[in-house]
Amino acid sequence: MSQALPAFSQLDPQAFPAQCQQLLDQARSEVAALTEDAAPPSWDNLMAPLEAIDDRIGQFWAPLSHLHSVIAGDAWREAYNQCLPQLTAYNSEMGQNRPLYERVKALAESEAFQGLSRPQQKVVENVLRDFTLSGVGLEGDAAKRFTEIQQRLSTLSTEFGNHVMDATDGWEKFIDDAETLSGVPESVLTNLKAAAEAKDKSGYRLSLDIPTYLPVMQYANNRELRKELYEAYVTRASNIGPNASDELNNGPLMVEILQLRQELSKLLGFDHYADNSLATKMAGSSQQVISFLEELAEASKPMAEQELAELKAFAAEQGCDDLQAWDVPYYGEKLREARYAISQEELKPYFPLDKVLEGLFKVAGQLFDVSIQQLDDQDLWHKDARCYAITRGDEALAHFYLDLFARPNKRGGAWMADCRGRRLLGDDAVQRPVAFLVCNFTPPSADRPSLLTHNDVTTLFHEFGHGLHHMLTQIDYLGVSGISGVAWDAVELPSQFLENWCWEKAVIPDISAHYQTGEPLPDDMLEKLLAAKNFQSGMQMLRQIEFALFDFKLHMQDKIDSEADIDAVMQAVRDQVAVMQPPAFNRFQNSFSHIFAGGYAAGYYSYKWAEVLSADAFSLFEEEGVLSPQAGERFRREILEQGGAEDAAVLFKNFRGREPANDALLRHSGIVKENKGAA
Repeated sequence: MSQALPAFSQLDPQAFPAQCQQLLDQARSEVAALTEDAAPPSWDNLMAPLEAIDDRIGQFWAPLSHLHSVIAGDAWREAYNQCLPQLTAYNSEMGQNRPLYERVKALAESEAFQGLSRPQQKVVENVLRDFTLSGVGLEGDAAKRFTEIQQRLSTLSTEFGNHVMDATDGWEKFIDDAETLSGVPESVLTNLKAAAEAKDKSGYRLSLDIPTYLPVMQYANNRELRKELYEAYVTRASNIGPNASDELNNGPLMVEILQLRQELSKLLGFDHYADNSLATKMAGSSQQVISFLEELAEASKPMAEQELAELKAFAAEQGCDDLQAWDVPYYGEKLREARYAISQEELKPYFPLDKVLEGLFKVAGQLFDVSIQQLDDQDLWHKDARCYAITRGDEALAHFYLDLFARPNKRGGAWMADCRGRRLLGDDAVQRPVAFLVCNFTPPSADRPSLLTHNDVTTLFHEFGHGLHHMLTQIDYLGVSGISGVAWDAVELPSQFLENWCWEKAVIPDISAHYQTGEPLPDDMLEKLLAAKNFQSGMQMLRQIEFALFDFKLHMQDKIDSEADIDAVMQAVRDQVAVMQPPAFNRFQNSFSHIFAGGYAAGYYSYKWAEVLSADAFSLFEEEGVLSPQAGERFRREILEQGGAEDAAVLFKNFRGREPANDALLRHSGIVKENKGAA
């Protein structure tokens, strides 16, 4: 494979389906030849050719999948929707290819296996595990049904995500009277006015994308407007609310997805999908996950209840004695400002995007001994996209793309995606990894650069942590290099780990400079920011645990017959952990893309699981110095460079010298566990 980067301008969405079919037919032919080889299986005559086939398919699919997310017009959506069933069918065939499974199994049981490196052995072990999870042991009608389920699930997940995107883009509100938006910061109003002008309208355009929705919810004095926005947001992709739509309603899709996941798991011999999911994760059992989440909830709930009581009392002082869900962000921000005299909006002028990037790259350079340079004249898909190279000395390590601004026809949220993985090529050259890093920040305007909230800054550091995990790998085998092969509940470790530097006094001057004066964040504002760090951290912790428990318990159900069954699981979890119940019209689950359209089904707990790992990992830097190159080199060597070449638990223990503990996370969150006496 060439080291050349993708030529995005030359990609034709209409050509993709035929190219996909041709590529997969060629792959089938090559795999058939591998299974017919009479020679004893070895790395060179089996695993290396399989890796090359997977790499070709991956490098074909990655740009299409990416463009479908960031410029999702009709042409790219159609290409994606035509190619996805082809790929799903191919993967199902490969997963149930008994002759291929027997060849890999024979290699695992041979003397030659003992001569393989540990990363090579891990590749073989993972392939055998994935064969089992892909139904290789199924025969006849069961095998046929398994393939049908996988293809249907693939289609449903894509539909779910499209419905959320279309429902988000499908709501807008134009406001002519600026008084209706009193309280909303001037910088936000400027963007709302520009959004209206882009639609040839006067006044201000409100939408449900986060750079618009969140500041209106936090700052608009107009309570009815906040309620209107909240109701539109939490009823997206449902059949109730202002944009109620049978066409975009994700309710029936959720029911079918859950039923099919359960049926698929039963075919494989699992009690439920949660157990199926854990086969590729670090956690050992469903009960371990539930206990982990419930212990964190128990530790956090007293603090969350106290925080809510304080918020209600504060709101009552301001004249609101019936605090509702659409009031929480508003009065929360007001209380934060009153208590710490600081707001996210006040911080934005000090965090222009380019300064934050400069500081982020400096931190990464100091910790992990790398240099990062922007490349000019690269072929990109949008004027806002950028391309960078990572080097160490004279050695080229990786490339990555940034696409950081919100815009229409771009999927919301933030993510890192694999464009290309590291692997050893036939001529002993190394294929360098390439990553996509995507966010949805407020774009620059005519008179100011893109300004980030501190929350945006942590998001950028988070995604770059994922990127470093993928790009700094030193493993030469595609199946376990970078993020490949990493247990899903450990894959968030490097991303959440890197967030810690956003809060460090030694780093703030490198990532902040007022966009007009160039002054770094003043010490008094930094002190307020740090003091406010754990503001409502108990409530925030419980909110994430609520999502995680809902996801996991939902996938432990052996029977879901209707949306009412899903609602019942949601309510039971809220009764257990929530300190404030949302209104009855809330349909959060209908837009919970992480678990219905992403990779987090029965895995959303991974965020909290990895937060424990990341807080514990960062505690070494608290001991040795937050910019300690020695500690950074150790993290790079034992975690980042290893990718998925060893079990996550082993890698963590190699780095930290012991098993992980949750004390650091609770301490970082300002939550103190109650002392219940000696064990």
